[in-house]
Amino acid sequence: MKIQEIREIIKLVDSSSIDEFTYESEGTKVKLKKNGGIFSGAPAAQSGASAPAAPAAPAPVAVVPPATPKAEELVSEEAPELPASNSKNLHPILSPMVGTFYQSPSPEEPAYVQPGSKVSADQVVCIVEAMKLFNEIEAEVDGEIAEILVKDGQLVEYGQPLFLVKTN
Repeated sequence: MKIQEIREIIKLVDSSSIDEFTYESEGTKVKLKKNGGIFSGAPAAQSGASAPAAPAAPAPVAVVPPATPKAEELVSEEAPELPASNSKNLHPILSPMVGTFYQSPSPEEPAYVQPGSKVSADQVVCIVEAMKLFNEIEAEVDGEIAEILVKDGQLVEYGQPLFLVKTN
């Protein structure tokens, strides 16, 4: 797990109403705790100044690291088996966050893309909802949608492949 990913998780937990968060994936464990603005690790008499006005940050993060998998390893584990000759031209679109996958901007509207749809690098292909924020996910590459790997309304993890795009 990269430090930027941990920082993003800390920000999400800090801005949420949850007090404790634990994430574990392939031997890596991250555990965050908030104490409602009270830091339990230091006595109050230690500081002569009054408590800061800013919201308290979550407690220190404990990360237990074995070898962190790279994006390519995640794709090979979670994506369906592909013939070796075709897999070179397939680019996975990975989820940049934990959330809920939606294929369309609203239930009444059609999906952004279907298998066979031509996409450009800056084209929106789906939405991932995280903490009531709807984040548009772009294709990242020019090509054709080869496969949609998740179902509408499914919970997705950080780094989980959402689509396979056949690049030229």
